[in-house]
Amino acid sequence: MTNSAVLVRGLRVRRGGLEVLREVGFEVPRGSVTGLLGPSGCGKTTLMRAIVGAQIVEAGEVTVLGLPAGDPKLRDRVGYATQNPAVYADLTVAECLRYFASVLKAPASDVDRVIADVDLGGQKNQLVGKLSGGQRSRASLAVALLGEPELLVLDEPTVGLDPVLRDDLWSLFGRLALAGTTLLVSSHVMDEAARCERLLLMREGIILADDTPEGLRVDTGKHDLEQAFLHLVRSREAA
Repeated sequence: MTNSAVLVRGLRVRRGGLEVLREVGFEVPRGSVTGLLGPSGCGKTTLMRAIVGAQIVEAGEVTVLGLPAGDPKLRDRVGYATQNPAVYADLTVAECLRYFASVLKAPASDVDRVIADVDLGGQKNQLVGKLSGGQRSRASLAVALLGEPELLVLDEPTVGLDPVLRDDLWSLFGRLALAGTTLLVSSHVMDEAARCERLLLMREGIILADDTPEGLRVDTGKHDLEQAFLHLVRSREAA
């Protein structure tokens, strides 16, 4: 069995006639927190959609937990939280999670667990439509945590959250990885890069770097990870 939770080779995707992903390839180790970082519009969301099998691809290979991306057998093994919260506005937080738990055949006890994980205990009986934007994002993350999936694909899960809650969620991600869950977390906030074990830095549909934070610092000679990213961008433009 390979140690890679995700294996991508030669991935190409076109949307609206434009090449959004260009010969993308990388591996995500099992039981790790891998950050997918880059500016808005660089292809992060398209790449995540390809990994969960929700994106038509032009060419390439995407293998997830040893199976082709989108294989029905992956349904309860992969959790996915989109940028736009996928929760029902006319249900309470608890009702929404109970519904998704039944769909995923997750234990009923999971509902209280994931509500606590994302710090929504005070809003569990509140209508989702009445939540703030950050609270709706946390409710969507809670759905992805149901059933304790082996792989979590999280598209900018900390957007709109205050620094304390962001820190709490990154601590949660670390605990999940220690317990064996693999996480791929996208962000355009470079200060979150230091919280990851590995980094995939994207720009304009390509992977600029696939390394640990420390490895990236050493290779670029920049201690600040944002400066390291800018160094990579300028080096490529000068090439």
